[in-house]
Amino acid sequence: MIIRKNTFGMGDRFAHQGHAQLKAVTSARELGLDIHPVWNKSNREHLLVGTKPDDLRAEADAATAAAGWTDAYYVDADHIGIKTVDWFLAGSDFYTLDVADFTGKPAAAEDIDAFAADMARYHGDLTIPGIAAAVRIDDATIRAAAGKFLFAMQEAGRIYRYVAEKKGADHFITEVSVDETDAPQGPVELLLILAMIAREGIPAQTIAPKFTGRFNKGVDYVGDIAAFEREFDEDLCVIAYAIREFGLPASLKLSVHSGSDKFSLYPIINRLIKKHGAGLHVKTAGTTWLEEVIGLAESGGDGLALAKDIYAGAYPLATDLIAPYAPVVDIDIPSLPSPDEVAGWSAEKFAATLRHDQSHPDYNVQFRQFIHVSFKIAAKMGDRYTDALKRFEPVISRNVTHNLLERHIKPIFG
Repeated sequence: MIIRKNTFGMGDRFAHQGHAQLKAVTSARELGLDIHPVWNKSNREHLLVGTKPDDLRAEADAATAAAGWTDAYYVDADHIGIKTVDWFLAGSDFYTLDVADFTGKPAAAEDIDAFAADMARYHGDLTIPGIAAAVRIDDATIRAAAGKFLFAMQEAGRIYRYVAEKKGADHFITEVSVDETDAPQGPVELLLILAMIAREGIPAQTIAPKFTGRFNKGVDYVGDIAAFEREFDEDLCVIAYAIREFGLPASLKLSVHSGSDKFSLYPIINRLIKKHGAGLHVKTAGTTWLEEVIGLAESGGDGLALAKDIYAGAYPLATDLIAPYAPVVDIDIPSLPSPDEVAGWSAEKFAATLRHDQSHPDYNVQFRQFIHVSFKIAAKMGDRYTDALKRFEPVISRNVTHNLLERHIKPIFG
């Protein structure tokens, strides 16, 4: 299965926004933007919400059928490992291999030696087309990268081969994620990771590196924008070089994880993918859940009351709710408004505080991140929450579609 050039990953915690999400993509297509949808959901999210991977497939199939969509679309088994992959096999055709737990663990000494010997031909100053200065590679550099990533890429190979055995190698797309590491990968390290992937026989079609700066959930990028631009440009050059050098699929492209709401980066990404003629995968997730809560609040009455109850239920559990997402949120719990304060907010105040409009005086980045990690509270509400999604669907779907189309797809791909 060959991935299309530009793909857009859309998470949907409660599997109710497939139609609204697809409308954003079909509207973009009407504007001449050749975007293909990917519905993604992780094992952790399925467990927290009480859904299963087949539910996501059913949502994607129903949305595309209702819209008369006949082009490619995908269902992503997001951040899976060998222990969690089995129940994704039937419904998924896109597998994001998450080997973060294996990063930094040493491979066998003989495997490191073999990799170092294989890469010895690159010793010295290596010129990668598009990167102004030659990059320096020596044995120590190669062994350092192997010490950190070789065992993890071997595990990625094990997962890939398992899925290929079960599904057939031509029936799915493979993404390798190396974004959950302690430091961003420079061009040399990314090149060596791609060499490891190729040696494992993984036909990776997207690679998700770790970029400089903070990619916190649901909020804008925090970091050195110039450094990100340089890294992104170099990564595109490295991928083009690795495709030719290591025989990786010609469709291999960058994947930006936690890509939702990184508004300050979108003009850079847009410009650079056009400069290189490169494809792109952007993975968004919780931004749709946030639009659901905004839509509930805007609906007033019972919808607003429900939104306030989610916050009131989450507030005393803040430490526990934040803990699983600690690497990708920056929330100062004492600075959050109290539930009593939020209880007095109007529909307009609640929505403006949560909506990602940085120019609005009510916007609160702490509040937004906290609601992002609080979907477990809505899940515990069961039918009360999902019935509200149906009842207030027109307002919610309008917010979901507008957010994805106007704030994300157009700035990235337009």
